[in-house]
Amino acid sequence: MRRKIILSLAMSLDGYIATTDNKFDWITGDGDNTLNSKEFWNFPKFLKTIDTIVMGSHCFDLGQHKDFADKTIFIATSKNMEDKDNLHFISGDIVKAVIENNQKSDKNIFVWGGGGLVHNFLASSSIDEFYIGIVPVILGEGIPLFQGNTPTIRLHLEKIMSENGIVILKYSKNFSKNIS
Repeated sequence: MRRKIILSLAMSLDGYIATTDNKFDWITGDGDNTLNSKEFWNFPKFLKTIDTIVMGSHCFDLGQHKDFADKTIFIATSKNMEDKDNLHFISGDIVKAVIENNQKSDKNIFVWGGGGLVHNFLASSSIDEFYIGIVPVILGEGIPLFQGNTPTIRLHLEKIMSENGIVILKYSKNFSKNIS
């Protein structure tokens, strides 16, 4: 059975995943828990279902790979870099590299971030599940989650969670209705 490729990230209400200067400090709730759902997003529990992380070079440069020392990490980069320990640098087709590695485990693959990286996976319609956190802020500008030129991908809403003003939507790919 093919492992799932899962995208999980937060975006502003107007669709940005980072500010224009790549800051993420706006990713916080509003402090109001009156609409909290009974079930919350449990990131540590989610990580137990993952053994492979895919991230862009900017996330790597920020040191975000250090949080996943026990996982295999693929880093999309335009530089020619040597693999080291659990780090695998891919300067070619990152989606192809991840899919070719897809049969080596029964745990899932987590697409961590980077607008360009996410775009590659969306353009190839390779993401099976989406966990999108909508943060109660309008940034006005920044790095968009969706960069355009992607196929239509029909999704099925599976779950809605909310915590302190952040709404997390879990979607799965609706294979019966995808349009190319």
